[in-house]
Amino acid sequence: MNDDLRSLHLLLAQAEAQRDEALAEQMKLEAARRASTLQAEQLVAYRREYEQRWSAEFCREGKIELVRCYQGFIVRLTQAVEQQERIAANAAAQAERAAAIVRGHDVRAAALKKLVERRAHEGRRVAAGLEQKQNDEHAARAAWVRIAAANAHGAH
Repeated sequence: MNDDLRSLHLLLAQAEAQRDEALAEQMKLEAARRASTLQAEQLVAYRREYEQRWSAEFCREGKIELVRCYQGFIVRLTQAVEQQERIAANAAAQAERAAAIVRGHDVRAAALKKLVERRAHEGRRVAAGLEQKQNDEHAARAAWVRIAAANAHGAH
């Protein structure tokens, strides 16, 4: 393998390693996105359930201090939901950026692989051409030897 092809193989290996690292990071970020989204959904469901439970309670009896406590908790719960939704949105954006990075590494690795394949094919084609040329030269020399031998034999 010539130095050019060896260098291309090294570049390809490096590009594939970078792609694999980026893919691992993407998977980690995607898992974080799913977890944060799930947590946000759970908080929303909990808030909905809490509101329904206490609204039924207030229909029966609504002491003002209990209402204030409920309202304070709902405000804090709503803030937690909003914060978790921001975290989930940020995680989704990070996961999307990671996916774009993986796509970029994928394209680079594929281009290098194609280049390696083209160069290897070209090398095989050139080698086959040289071998054919050597075979042709050898056949021509053998023919000359036969002709010379036939002429030498016929001259006697």
